[in-house]
Amino acid sequence: MEQIQGFLPIILLFAVMYLFLIRPQMKKQKQEKKFAQEIKKGDKVVTKSGLHGKILDLNDDGTCIIETGAGKMKFERSALSMEMSGKLNAPATPAKKEKK
Repeated sequence: MEQIQGFLPIILLFAVMYLFLIRPQMKKQKQEKKFAQEIKKGDKVVTKSGLHGKILDLNDDGTCIIETGAGKMKFERSALSMEMSGKLNAPATPAKKEKK
């Protein structure tokens, strides 16, 4: 019984690390992978380095060509951070009315 009590804090530490560190990271990676697969021509995107541009071409080798203010650049799909065109085109959610 004393041996189990000795290992209990270590087991709890691993459980907490999994819940607060590993699981959210896996969820974020899954979302990024889904985003990289769903982008299409004409989407306005932001790269992880903060560069804004518009997708001109998507290649089969996992790269894409982005048109920016400085010209055309080639990026890996994994370097894209978020899509801006979806957020800009989405309808605004109406504010909830307060009951009197």
